[in-house]
Amino acid sequence: MPELWQLSIYEAADQLRRRELSSVELTRAHLDRIAQVEGRVKAFVTTTEQQALREAERIDQRRGEGAQLGPLAGIPFAIKDVICTEGVTTTCSSRMLERFVPPYDATVMVKLRQAGIVMLGKTNMDEFAMGSSTENSAFFPTRNPWDLDRVPGGSSGGSAAAVAAGQAMAALGSDTGGSVRQPGALTNTLGMKPTYGRVSRYGLIAFASSLDQIGPFARSARDAALVLQAVAGYDPLDSTSVDTPVPDYTAALTGDIKGLRVGVPAEYFVEGVEPGVRTAIEEAIETLKSLGAEVGECSLPHTRYGVAAYYIIAPAECSANLARYDGVKYGYSTRNHAESLIDFVMRTRDEGFGKEVKRRIMLGTYALSSGYYDAYYLTAEKTRTLIKRDFEQAFEQFDVLVGPTSPTVAFKIGEKVNDPYAMYLNDVFTIPANLSGIPGVSIPCGFSDGLPVGLQILGPSFREDLLLRVADAYQRATDFHMQWPALPDAKKAARKRG
Repeated sequence: MPELWQLSIYEAADQLRRRELSSVELTRAHLDRIAQVEGRVKAFVTTTEQQALREAERIDQRRGEGAQLGPLAGIPFAIKDVICTEGVTTTCSSRMLERFVPPYDATVMVKLRQAGIVMLGKTNMDEFAMGSSTENSAFFPTRNPWDLDRVPGGSSGGSAAAVAAGQAMAALGSDTGGSVRQPGALTNTLGMKPTYGRVSRYGLIAFASSLDQIGPFARSARDAALVLQAVAGYDPLDSTSVDTPVPDYTAALTGDIKGLRVGVPAEYFVEGVEPGVRTAIEEAIETLKSLGAEVGECSLPHTRYGVAAYYIIAPAECSANLARYDGVKYGYSTRNHAESLIDFVMRTRDEGFGKEVKRRIMLGTYALSSGYYDAYYLTAEKTRTLIKRDFEQAFEQFDVLVGPTSPTVAFKIGEKVNDPYAMYLNDVFTIPANLSGIPGVSIPCGFSDGLPVGLQILGPSFREDLLLRVADAYQRATDFHMQWPALPDAKKAARKRG
């Protein structure tokens, strides 16, 4: 018998519905799991134990009164600390917002609360979602449950680690250049980026507004379908939200992909992909073939320019979005003496922002400056159009595209922190989907030297149902997503790290 924290959402929902399990019991099991492993994993910035238990009790009471509740009612969730939660600190893992308590819920939180979820807490991240390892948090790095000396990916590393370690049954993250999919791949969880405009960004603290998208972490496609169903849909509070029908995602999980046209981009199998990652991806593609998919090679020729274009566009947008943090309106204010207002703002931003955030603000400000706008930002936007056209042409021939999510497995903490370019290359296969706005999902597909490998599936805009169908069919044929990390004994782990 699995532990309660090892149940899938579907399994737990069935037991809750039949009154074989209470929401309080399920919540306590996850709180106990947090108490057991959080000291080593460090997935959470804030835990909300008492609030969670109250929410669970409320769900049990409603269920006892005969209320018709959905499948997420009473399910323990973790929320990335970039999503506003009314009355609960939302820090973006930055000193700049260390004491910020939002007076409102983000739209996704409104929807999840309506669905009856139990929020366990807010998860650690790279500061303002800028990073690929969760080492850029102003508070502490999160560790990968599969190897505590390695990163969980980023920027949503805390959410990924929480689900991977059994501390939450599902989580929300945000994906600007791969920040849900890449940590999903590195932690053996499913991480999904919906189409830009499918999920409301209202209440998501902005990094790069034309790229950011909220997405779920879960252990299976079936569970992810339930979460996406709850949060997807048009929101008049978000001007980038698209008013298009939301399909029944669970109905798409037929297990049948016979005749599905699967494209394999040649540019996703280049130098730099680790041999173990390549082998796992090739074996996953063979599994899709065995399930009846028609696999062929395709080309996305402008992929090579994706990282360069992204690191002009994203910093440019971040430099504008983060200009509001001046120490006057809200957020951190310097306590040191300032000679003038300008000096006050400069001191505040210097003390409140971390190194990576400062780096990207400077890059973006430079790219937007007079005399350089056309050479950098405008050229990057033109490149973005070419990348989008590559995908449009590929989807004329294929239903979905597959390849590695990350070129490597999880790397050691500290290994790349002083080499920004090497860090940025971790997102080489995930960035193009953000630049073009299409949906993508990473699913567990094997291991290399005991560390997880993720298969990325990309599809046309607003075809999340198709991606989940492929992911579900693959997971029915494999058991990688059902494997758990063997977190070492706390005392042994402490001795190992010295």
